[in-house]
Amino acid sequence: MKYNLIKIALLFSMIYLVSCSNNDVKNYSSIDEWVEAVEPTVEFIEVEDLHNILDTADILVIDVREGYEYNPGYIPVAVNIPRGVIEFKMGNDIFWENQMLYPPEKDGAIVLVCKKGKRSLMTIEALNKLGYTNVKYLKGGFKAWEIKYPLEQEKNLEQVHDTGAEVGGC
Repeated sequence: MKYNLIKIALLFSMIYLVSCSNNDVKNYSSIDEWVEAVEPTVEFIEVEDLHNILDTADILVIDVREGYEYNPGYIPVAVNIPRGVIEFKMGNDIFWENQMLYPPEKDGAIVLVCKKGKRSLMTIEALNKLGYTNVKYLKGGFKAWEIKYPLEQEKNLEQVHDTGAEVGGC
């Protein structure tokens, strides 16, 4: 009987631990709600500030849009790594060698760019989990850059494969 009580107590303890172990995970009803929760916790850089430091600062600009979004227009120094594969590319020496760049340092300055800013916000969380500590996003994304500096962008039109699909709505 005593052995059965120990088993029952152990079983209830395990159930309690399993059911309570995910209390710190927050669920959101929409991406906008998630972005709203994350935005105050991350740093951003304004378009003008990025423009002013591009030639003088040691900064890596990563555009996290899909290739077909990136090719028609991008910030001249930006490296394109789509949001869906950035975790795999950041530590990949061969990828960086092909970009003719050194792999980013964990504490190196990184600015993320997407269409309007939302994907960049979500990407910061992933890069922080990988140990990158100095990551910001471009407030307003490439759209803000394009409006402020319409003549200061590169294009790669021969590689455009527009699917017509909206990616992430942001």
